[in-house]
Amino acid sequence: MMQNKINFIALAAGISSLVLIAISVFVPWWQFTVSSPANVQVNFSPVNFNFSHSGTSIAIPLILALNIACLLTLLAGALILTIYAVKPTKPYSKQLLGFGYKKPLYTVVAFVAILVAVPLILQFVVGISLPVNGSAIISPKGSSQSASVSAVLEWPFYFAIVVAGLSVAARLVHGKVTKPPILPAP
Repeated sequence: MMQNKINFIALAAGISSLVLIAISVFVPWWQFTVSSPANVQVNFSPVNFNFSHSGTSIAIPLILALNIACLLTLLAGALILTIYAVKPTKPYSKQLLGFGYKKPLYTVVAFVAILVAVPLILQFVVGISLPVNGSAIISPKGSSQSASVSAVLEWPFYFAIVVAGLSVAARLVHGKVTKPPILPAP
């Protein structure tokens, strides 16, 4: 009788990815706040972006489209990774794994790249040094005005790192899961 193998790490990664998507719609990965005089708040995750100024929410259609594309890509990766997890020995399983495990990893890498690039670009162009995580008092070059800003990486960001790690681990153990069992000598 053939035993049905399951890649439990891939299953955990797939389910965790689905949970991450649901959480990320409502809880940002990164929150940036500028207090008086501007009162600006930015909530950012790969699947949701909220920008508000003095309590008025501002929608940016291009960013909304990118959020939806990222959400659908992560969802497809999570579902495919979960399907792979329960059938890792099928001939097409390695292709499923190859597609599914990369999505959370690429999402975290792209998110970190954006968080590093945007403050660097603002520093170069406008002369404002924004924190990625922490608080600061900022003042543009040649201006006497200043504002208090704070930025914080929220817990879903750290959960996303765990999900990406599980996805990579699922890929690394693929060979052990699909290895045929050693039969005892007769």
